[in-house]
Amino acid sequence: MTSNVHTTSSYEVAVRAEATLGEGPTWDAAAGRLIWIDILGCRVHTYDPVSGRRTSRTTEQHVGAVKPRVGGGLVLNLRDGVGLVDPDDTFRWLHRAPVAGRRANDAAVAPDGSLWAGTMRYDEAAGGGSLSRLTGDGTVEVVLSDVAVSNGTGWSPDGRSMYYVDSPTRRVDVFDFTDDGRAVNRRPFVSIEDGAGFPDGLTVDADGCVWVALWDGSAVRRYTPDGVLDRVLSLPTPRVTACAFGGPDLADLYITTARTGLSAPHPTAGSLLVVPDAGRGVVQPSFAG
Repeated sequence: MTSNVHTTSSYEVAVRAEATLGEGPTWDAAAGRLIWIDILGCRVHTYDPVSGRRTSRTTEQHVGAVKPRVGGGLVLNLRDGVGLVDPDDTFRWLHRAPVAGRRANDAAVAPDGSLWAGTMRYDEAAGGGSLSRLTGDGTVEVVLSDVAVSNGTGWSPDGRSMYYVDSPTRRVDVFDFTDDGRAVNRRPFVSIEDGAGFPDGLTVDADGCVWVALWDGSAVRRYTPDGVLDRVLSLPTPRVTACAFGGPDLADLYITTARTGLSAPHPTAGSLLVVPDAGRGVVQPSFAG
């Protein structure tokens, strides 16, 4: 880490909670709220930073990611496949394909409105997970079939680059993203050094910088578009899982954390944290289905 890196430990607790595996913060611009989840707790949470209103709903199985849909409702990356919650709150499967020993993990919506949904084995075995692209009509294409822990996925502001994390590799990779919605020419973007944790969820800001949460690293890092580390947000709990910009001006960075596996968790472990005025986010697309 060079002397040009700006390190800060300034943060606030947006929602004090004890999520087992808090994950997936997503700003729902249409509703003016943040969606986040507890994967192992089978919970979907929302938080309105203006009113302070919070909601919580239970899912019938482990939930890896939740994103808003065009026209309302939610798309859920679940243990046994991808489901939809309609605006009237009814649930239906979009694509159901259970695999014994496997669950859903992180997911993201591409600029074209498709859902890029990741999976992993509960034992995190190499090659046991995948990354698939789902369109609004339920068509599924497996993009990567040899993944251990499919995690953070995001796109550059111009939509031409896609960033992706398979956590045990300790890398953030980058693909070229084509006009017809394909990810090609995979190559390393940055590598996380030994002892600094494992890359988990990520988000890309309006300047094209990539913010990466570090599991067992007690931090979120920002890398410039050319892969240079220039900022570190130091946090008091080690299991930092994901981050996303939210709030009315998309200036506040929301950060999820986990308690699982910690023998003496910090009081903030499992809470939703926020760093006000951390940067400038980009409005994220909703799932076109």
